[in-house]
Amino acid sequence: PHPPTGEQHEIRHGDQVVVVAEVGATLRTYSVGGLDVLDGFSVDEPSSAGRGQVLAPWPNRLDGGRYEFDDRPGAAAIDEPELGNAIHGLVRWFPWLLASKTDEAVALACVLHPQPAYPWRLELGLEYRLVEDGLEVVARATNASPESAPFGIGFHPYLTVGIPVDDLRLTIPASRRLTTDDQAIPVGEADVAGTEFDFAVGRPVGATRLDTCFTGLARGSDGRSRARLE
Repeated sequence: PHPPTGEQHEIRHGDQVVVVAEVGATLRTYSVGGLDVLDGFSVDEPSSAGRGQVLAPWPNRLDGGRYEFDDRPGAAAIDEPELGNAIHGLVRWFPWLLASKTDEAVALACVLHPQPAYPWRLELGLEYRLVEDGLEVVARATNASPESAPFGIGFHPYLTVGIPVDDLRLTIPASRRLTTDDQAIPVGEADVAGTEFDFAVGRPVGATRLDTCFTGLARGSDGRSRARLE
């Protein structure tokens, strides 16, 4: 039988092993030294709760599945019916074609043709590459339409250290977070300093419930922002 997530692409570097699935270019598993880095899923089941999926051409949610960009309407199917939203884009259930593969890297591509949910042509490419200090992911997007198109991308890995996070220390170099309404739609921003969402100085997660988009990220000299869980 064919796996629910299609062809499986395995890459390796030293004791690191990654499996990327054809459906959604999904990061299905990632282990280092035989220990799971991701709370992934098995080859005989589809992704649950967005595990490892690529979220494009929009991450998060569209209220009622409706939007407008440059006077062009978009109407997406409601796939979060309990909140009445269209969630996490369109390509996470699409097959992505293999563009190239080596022992340590795999590149996949997907074309999103114009449709009611997204009336533009979008060409997407994604490369997963294992290097000495971890997994690098590079995304490329080309608007192949004659007019401007809206675009956003996100990724949905469920990271794990093998134990509950309550007693682990979390550091997030962020000064603000997005606030949301009852439908989980962003409605504004708020400072995190002095609140339960303030992890600028590492502290235990404890009972804090996080389904949070942090902004105002401090970046290092290489332009990257780093969160730590230890």
